[in-house]
Amino acid sequence: MRRGTPRSCPHTPPCPPATSPDREAAHTIVARPEQGWSLLCNGVLAFDDTGELLPDGQVIAPHRTFTTAA
Repeated sequence: MRRGTPRSCPHTPPCPPATSPDREAAHTIVARPEQGWSLLCNGVLAFDDTGELLPDGQVIAPHRTFTTAA
């Protein structure tokens, strides 16, 4: 397996690919909450601040929505 290339998804139905808008719906295969990240089945590194690192090296900026107290 080449570095950065995710393995085939064993889940049924298959997890969405890293290029899909719903990529965050993939199963977590490694979780490191003490370090603030999780590795998803599709090869995406998902960070606690909602940022992501895709298998091809593309960075997705955090996209958390904030609410203000009334």
